[in-house]
Amino acid sequence: MASVQSLRSVKRLGIRLHPIFPVGIVATWFCVATLALLGPMPLRAAGSRMDKLAIFWKSREDWQERSDSIRAAILTGAKLTPLPERTPLNAQIANRRVRGSYTVEDVAFEASPGFYVFGNLYRPFPSGKRVPGILVTHGHFTEDGWYARTRPENQILCATLAEMGAVVFTYDMVGWGDSRQVQHNVPDVLRLQLWDSIRAVDFLLSLPEIDPERLGITGASGGATQTILLAAVDGRIRASMPVVMVSSGYSGSDPCEDGMNIRKIPGQPDTNNAEIAAVNAPNPLFLISDGIDWTKHFPEEDFPDIRRIYEIFGATQNVGNKHFPKGKHDYGPDYRQLAYQFFSHSFGMSPAPIIETAPIESQRDQAVRNWIHLNVAFPADEKESSGDLVHEAYQASRRVSRAVWDSGVRVADWIAMLW
Repeated sequence: MASVQSLRSVKRLGIRLHPIFPVGIVATWFCVATLALLGPMPLRAAGSRMDKLAIFWKSREDWQERSDSIRAAILTGAKLTPLPERTPLNAQIANRRVRGSYTVEDVAFEASPGFYVFGNLYRPFPSGKRVPGILVTHGHFTEDGWYARTRPENQILCATLAEMGAVVFTYDMVGWGDSRQVQHNVPDVLRLQLWDSIRAVDFLLSLPEIDPERLGITGASGGATQTILLAAVDGRIRASMPVVMVSSGYSGSDPCEDGMNIRKIPGQPDTNNAEIAAVNAPNPLFLISDGIDWTKHFPEEDFPDIRRIYEIFGATQNVGNKHFPKGKHDYGPDYRQLAYQFFSHSFGMSPAPIIETAPIESQRDQAVRNWIHLNVAFPADEKESSGDLVHEAYQASRRVSRAVWDSGVRVADWIAMLW
């Protein structure tokens, strides 16, 4: 599937222009060969991609104006200006399972009339007090026998946060898992998905035990894109943790991340994911980066600028980054431990456990449509229908290699990605 999508991507990049294509190949491989002969050399550009944006971070007032512009650009680009009417959610909750110190339930609610969001709700048990609410979004991960939402690593994350005292709601991307009313690759999927996330906040707030002052969100890869976009446009989010995604040089290859014009600001330089992640300042923000994808240079290229934005609020204690040079592109155990610590500290929850003990539920229990039957059509293909990690990596390398035409330095970036 990835190969088919890659071929389509090549066509979209204009490779059919035969007089240009051979020149591009020759130029690229000439640069590769030259660098190989020269041996090890510095691979980073002299200036950060964020440098041209620094004029907007001189004062709290400057940043407030810039962040308002970013927020407006996201909502306008996503065709969510004005915001749609918040119609009744008509939430249905079923198949409650008690798992020791927490419960799990299956949920469906209407983001807009007739269009459903599907997910699993984890709650502390017993609970007689107001508690934080945390959204967990998933990326374009595939694993045989599981929805992306129901994969063991996602279940463990949600269950452990519930054991620590939070209500957790994890939900499908549009076109994935139970959400099969439309395919994931429809042109406006970013709009649908961002509205789903806004309504997911509404759903959490409809639960009587939720403390509205303690709402958070986290997710990895494409789920991290959902994390930063929701935190940027919805001020109800008070803590966010994007994992292995945020970079000023890459915004994602999937239509749900980069398929609509949400980063272009009239009369100002375009924004990027690193700057978008800071829009929720001075609220707590923690970012995970790793050494095998486009976040490999995040600690030196982007994080200092995000921290600088927090400085103007006097809130550098609220922002952090942990880099894993040998980390994976996932939401693995090391990353989850940091999530537990981050939300525990941000929301006053129980301490992070030393060992994760949550059992893995069956796909049958986790699949919402096994338990909630709706009188609506689900015409989309039953296969997870979007770019997998191979496709994302392919697109990333294509985008960097395209930049060779603008600057020779970008060849080094591309080779660094391949290494």
